[in-house]
Amino acid sequence: MTGKIIKGIAGFYYVHIKGYGIYECKAKGVFRKEKMKPLVGDKVDIEVLSEDDKEGNIINIYERKNSLIRPAVSNVDQALVIFSAMNPKPNFNLLDRFLVMMEYQDVPVVICFNKVDLCEAGYVRELEEIYKETGYSIINTSAKTRDGHDELITILSGKTSTVAGPSGAGKSSLINTLQSNILMETGEISKKLGRGKHTTRHSELIMLDIEEPSYIVDTPGFSTMDIPGFTKEDLGECYPEFLRLSVKCRFAGCAHINEPDCEVKRCVEQGVLSKVRYDNYVKLYEELDKKPKY
Repeated sequence: MTGKIIKGIAGFYYVHIKGYGIYECKAKGVFRKEKMKPLVGDKVDIEVLSEDDKEGNIINIYERKNSLIRPAVSNVDQALVIFSAMNPKPNFNLLDRFLVMMEYQDVPVVICFNKVDLCEAGYVRELEEIYKETGYSIINTSAKTRDGHDELITILSGKTSTVAGPSGAGKSSLINTLQSNILMETGEISKKLGRGKHTTRHSELIMLDIEEPSYIVDTPGFSTMDIPGFTKEDLGECYPEFLRLSVKCRFAGCAHINEPDCEVKRCVEQGVLSKVRYDNYVKLYEELDKKPKY
């Protein structure tokens, strides 16, 4: 039987098999010998040990198309980053940090501005304008009025999406409109784990209550640029609109900070590129420049 690992705790892996439910599994010893640890999001084959108790063993892990560090999850199709458009207004520095982290890990991003029912239409357009040149998809939603609900379903349907957003963004309210079955699914796992037995933070895929098999995984905080190996030299390549223009800079490897004849700086001055984005780029560059090299 083939399914997807939706949760892993203390050496147990919970595998969702479409049409059959969730099986509590251990990984075969061969994976330890090969130093390959199963990840939430892995597509796996299992052998069933007990159909009544829904127990089995993982016997095969399929090749991963990607794997993230934070959260520790594999086979992510996209990232949905949710910020409130109002109450509170977006923290663009925080948003850009997340975009950089996902860009570095080659994960497509959809930007979601929530609570648009609190905003004037002109203000929402201003938000979209900041990210217009990035190429990222942008949707505007409201958990309260269900604005953008159908578009959100289309974006998430049939995919595994990592979802991030600061407190106050309305992330939980928005996602709860899509997951009426979550209590049943997590309850099935909780019964196997026992009450309060494990409290370690872990990644978990949540199955959405929409037609195609669709999953989301919550993303921990992303206030620091803590991707191993990520340097200031990588930053420019994680701003898609800068990368496209950098070929016109006078110097190869232009950092877009102090160099003369920099096309990126020229476009910012001319209003072609967002000054908000550029100012955040400079802050992140300086932060990475001060980061210890070890």
